[in-house]
Amino acid sequence: MLGYVFWHASAAGVDATRYEDALSAFHRSLAHSPPFGFEGSAAFRIGTPPWETSRTAAVPRGAPTSGWYEDWYLVEDFAALGVLNDAAVARGHRSSHDRAAKGLGSGTAGVYRLIEGEVVSAECLRECRHATWVEPSGSTNAAEIGALLGDGMDPSSSSVWRRQLVLGPAPEFCVLSREQPAGVASTRLAPQWSARTLPREALFGA
Repeated sequence: MLGYVFWHASAAGVDATRYEDALSAFHRSLAHSPPFGFEGSAAFRIGTPPWETSRTAAVPRGAPTSGWYEDWYLVEDFAALGVLNDAAVARGHRSSHDRAAKGLGSGTAGVYRLIEGEVVSAECLRECRHATWVEPSGSTNAAEIGALLGDGMDPSSSSVWRRQLVLGPAPEFCVLSREQPAGVASTRLAPQWSARTLPREALFGA
């Protein structure tokens, strides 16, 4: 399973309630008429973006430091991601997509692959109140240590994701959980790795 993650903030002067209503309407449209290979989506209010303290990330030009949102779109594979990309602006979804995009100020994205955990629907993502973003150093085996990030977690309610495509300043790993996971504690991380846990508030998940 892949997760297309889109971080975004509204343009200056855009009413937050209207922006969130338009965002939720787009997610509802996809849930009502899902494209082929689409497994559901979730939207969260996160406040600050996960790359704010990253050593390697380049923050999008003009991006605000607060007022951010995070969308997760679950798809079966890269072929399904292409279908979603086309369907989002096609008949049936275009009007709701355009209403949400009209208030957009800044945005960036990343594609992540599920490497541990059982994510059967977007409801599983919605219930995860914590997102821990992990950035490795360049001198360690990211694949091996990344597999350890989920140590001690309940696979039915937590998941570990690894970045597949770099479309912006996206951290390498993400651990989604209902509670703070033990595998990302400072005593467990490899030297010079960093982890940042962000609370989030669900706006939509279906």
